[in-house]
Amino acid sequence: MKIKGLILDVDGTLVDSNDAHIRAWLGALSRNGYNCTYEEIRRLIGMGSDNLLPTAVGVEKDSPEGKRLSDAWREIFERDFLPELKAFPRTRDLLLTLKKRGLKLVAASSAEEDMLGKLLKIAGADDLLEESTSADDAENSKPAPDIVEAALKNIGLGRDEVLMLGDTPYDIEASGKLGIGTIALRCGGWDDEGLKGAVSVYDDPADLLAHLDESPIFRP
Repeated sequence: MKIKGLILDVDGTLVDSNDAHIRAWLGALSRNGYNCTYEEIRRLIGMGSDNLLPTAVGVEKDSPEGKRLSDAWREIFERDFLPELKAFPRTRDLLLTLKKRGLKLVAASSAEEDMLGKLLKIAGADDLLEESTSADDAENSKPAPDIVEAALKNIGLGRDEVLMLGDTPYDIEASGKLGIGTIALRCGGWDDEGLKGAVSVYDDPADLLAHLDESPIFRP
């Protein structure tokens, strides 16, 4: 079956933001008396806060403590990190090429809708997508399949007509639960062992663009 669309993760895939998310979470947690290491939080990036907080510190996102931590994270992230974020090299070139070759593009991010809009603008992708799907469109974040499933409905294609583009094991797990393959990028900080289960692995958007014709998107 010909691939007709791509479901796109954003953080760590299109935008070089994973380190910023880690440092913002560490700041928010430390401010509220929780001691976590960089590596402990790094391995949870790609999850939404509904999964990250219970796993990291045993706090539910919707509890008063969870709201306090989430608000602190957002304040730190938007103040200290968001203004400096950049897209990975050739991200827009990749997306433009995919559009010109007839693919539909939809974002599927664990970020909340207003934050996702800012990240898509940084990625140079806000004018290239059919739709965007955020944490506001799904009950559970990755690695649950809810966000990917909502994106699939938005793009209007069958599961065998799309691939996921992501950077974490949670993208691979979420899309895999729906029978959708994932092209993984190493630029989010995971090595090939961590990205096991992807249909193909590339360094970053520029590497995928350089090998596009032999990638699973267009390979016969």
